Amino acid sequence: MAELFVFNIAERVLWKLGSMVVQEIGKTCGLTKELEMLNENFTNIKAVLLDAEEQRSKNRQLSVWLDRLNDILHQMDDILDEFEIIALQHQQQHAKNKKSIKNKVCNFFHRSNPLVFRFRIVHKMKDIREKLDKITEDKPKFHLVAAQGVVDRRDIRWERETHSYLAASSIVGRDIDRKTIVDFLIDAKDENCVSIIPIVGLGGIGKTTLAKMVFNDDGVVRHFQVRKWICVSEEFNVKKLIGSITNIADNNSTSTMEQLQVQLHETLRAKRYLLILDDVWNEDPSKWFELKDLLMVGSSGSKIVVTTRNQAVASLMGTTYTYNLAGLPFDDSVTLFNRWVFGEGKQYQNLVEIGKDIVKKCRGVPLAVKTLASLLRTKSDEYDWLLVRDNEIWNLEQRETGILPALKLSYNQLPSELKQCFSICSLFPKDYVFNHMELIYVWIAQGLIRHNSRNLGWELEDIGKRYFDDLSSRSFFEDVQRGLFTFTFKLHDLMHDLALSVTRGTSSTVTETTAGISAKVRQIEFSGDDFMKNEVPAFLLQLVNLRTITGVGRRSQKFVESCISGFKCLRILDLKHSCFEVLPSSIKDLMHLRFLDVSYNRKLKSLPNTIYKLLALQTLGLENCVSLERLPRDIGNLVSLRCLTLTTKERCFPKKGLGCLNSLRLLAILECNNLQSLFDSDNMSTQCFPALRTLVIGDCNNLLSLPKCFRFHESLENLFIGSCEKLDLNMDENEGGGLKKLQCLGIMKLPKLVTLPQWLIKGAADALKQIKVVGCINFTALPDGLTSLQKLEIIMCHQLTRLPEGMERLCALAEIQIIECPALANRCIKGTGEDWHKIAHVRNIHLNAVLLSGGTIGL
Repeated sequence: MAELFVFNIAERVLWKLGSMVVQEIGKTCGLTKELEMLNENFTNIKAVLLDAEEQRSKNRQLSVWLDRLNDILHQMDDILDEFEIIALQHQQQHAKNKKSIKNKVCNFFHRSNPLVFRFRIVHKMKDIREKLDKITEDKPKFHLVAAQGVVDRRDIRWERETHSYLAASSIVGRDIDRKTIVDFLIDAKDENCVSIIPIVGLGGIGKTTLAKMVFNDDGVVRHFQVRKWICVSEEFNVKKLIGSITNIADNNSTSTMEQLQVQLHETLRAKRYLLILDDVWNEDPSKWFELKDLLMVGSSGSKIVVTTRNQAVASLMGTTYTYNLAGLPFDDSVTLFNRWVFGEGKQYQNLVEIGKDIVKKCRGVPLAVKTLASLLRTKSDEYDWLLVRDNEIWNLEQRETGILPALKLSYNQLPSELKQCFSICSLFPKDYVFNHMELIYVWIAQGLIRHNSRNLGWELEDIGKRYFDDLSSRSFFEDVQRGLFTFTFKLHDLMHDLALSVTRGTSSTVTETTAGISAKVRQIEFSGDDFMKNEVPAFLLQLVNLRTITGVGRRSQKFVESCISGFKCLRILDLKHSCFEVLPSSIKDLMHLRFLDVSYNRKLKSLPNTIYKLLALQTLGLENCVSLERLPRDIGNLVSLRCLTLTTKERCFPKKGLGCLNSLRLLAILECNNLQSLFDSDNMSTQCFPALRTLVIGDCNNLLSLPKCFRFHESLENLFIGSCEKLDLNMDENEGGGLKKLQCLGIMKLPKLVTLPQWLIKGAADALKQIKVVGCINFTALPDGLTSLQKLEIIMCHQLTRLPEGMERLCALAEIQIIECPALANRCIKGTGEDWHKIAHVRNIHLNAVLLSGGTIGL
């Protein structure tokens, strides 16, 4: 059963009901009493939602009840959304008047006739309340239990217990992994009392199997006097764990902690021991440190191996390095599959070839290989094999120990808000290369990120980054690559299947064979460009509550117009790689729209000026729209816009347009080859883009200078400028120095750059954490005194021949990369280089692909 995240939408609706904007508009419309009653009903129902969602899979009537409630909550969310947009309209109309929101709203309703609006809203409210009353009446029949206080939801979990026995016949591959871990365990040079190594990886990747191989290795058996295997699983009970280590039965309730710790010391004291803690989920430092203190009694060279899916757990427990376990190589995966499916029996060549295709679906996850092999072990009909090959794993039968239940265990551990954020990944195709900021703005558009009592004062982008880090640390994402201030990553195919499985019923992929879709669906992705080119089919137009459309691709302008006219509740409209010349003016009617991406449309010539009416729009993507003549005249009226990426043919932007985007947090100006200056006047106010945190300017070969207002920017944290051949960053050095929050600076291929200008550096001297300079052929000098600098990258800057004096005092500096800078690299060679003493304290030094380190390098 797919999750509908009813609890999350209920929380969002209640939060909006309590907002000042909703309260004031409700009072003006005479809806105060109605809102109070709705608030009370929603609050009472929300209290039992966690219990209801736990039980829905076992109770068909309860599932239908939740579906009805889900529909009502979304309708209410749309109405409250409309209230907020009305408030934005009034704020815009009265921006010059210093009035309260209440006065703005009241003045609006006095000036314009509110009867039509009020009649419509009152009618909708009445309809919702009547439906909600019926739902409230039905609630008692389910005997739901109200949650007490704040509940961090955890679903019913799959209980798992492991052991140390490993049959030789089940071992396939992993020789290099085994040897690497074994070499660490029996390292004679390790004089630590107890060292800890976590093995981290995706569920089913083979962490436990590797730990068994290590535990039973002949060299390990000879080296350690005591070996213990403990399956920790989800309950990290220190008393039970000590009992397991000392072989005292769990049910021996007469043993006190004092008696147990004495027995533990007798078991381990002065002995070189190996302890395997398999399948650890605990993130509570107090519990781990309590156990760790008791374990520090072994002799020198004792080791603890921890297996976990969570990088945060590894960071908490590890004292050396973390071993990130990769997938099983394809050939080994095929061997494993054939061993499980054929055993010692005859292998039929036609099935072997199909089996290879099936193994590719598993992407190196042994548990997935075994799961699919188990499905086919008793089947010799080619049809059955093709069915497995051509189906998504989440559509196939799963036993309790299959891959999806294993992955679902990781999913069940997530807080409810992270579950919903992960589920959004199902909207993207398999093998999609994500940019973490793109995903965060999708989360924001969906209303999944909002402020609460724990993160007041945080930017939404920062909350989203915390969510991304958490999911990444729990092995939900793979191939995470860090750029200067962005991350790219992929979703493992199996994780994509998991996301599809938990959104089944609310999210759907439309293919050429799709003939109908459930009315509960609110998110659709179009797959492929070769069907539905002109008309949105009637069965889709019935989804009037649709909120997300992705994958429109190269379909016609008529198709796009149909989407815009048919789905008025859209929050996200992804038109990347489309091929129409004019964005339909009807786009203005999508009042709820938060996210609009028209990037990589190389035919797009213009945007309607009416786009300014999208007051809720937060993200606008116009990257690589190389035919776009100009931005709309009134683009500055997009009061909610937080992210703008653009490519246009303009020579400069009107200062009353782009410069008036006061909510903008991220601005990327890319491939604007005609652009000579950002604004049509250099006398810009120091308040332009007052909230901007990230500025990216790339491939603007005719750009001559930056506006003076950037010298005083007080919120800018990330600045990247690249491939701008004529750009001169030198300004009046007597002015500026206001970039006090600048943390990351990237400069690439600026021929005119000789040194980093003082206006940029002097204000940021205490804030800059990362500098990257690439391909600046005339760059000769780095600044000094950057007390917070943590990472420095210098690549292909041949004229830079020495490091500045005083670098040895940069205590925070942890990483230096000097690539293809021969003279500078030679001066930094360990021991012999003239500049070595300046960087000898740096932990990681990368010179021309040679990694030097003052400490131990992780595996």
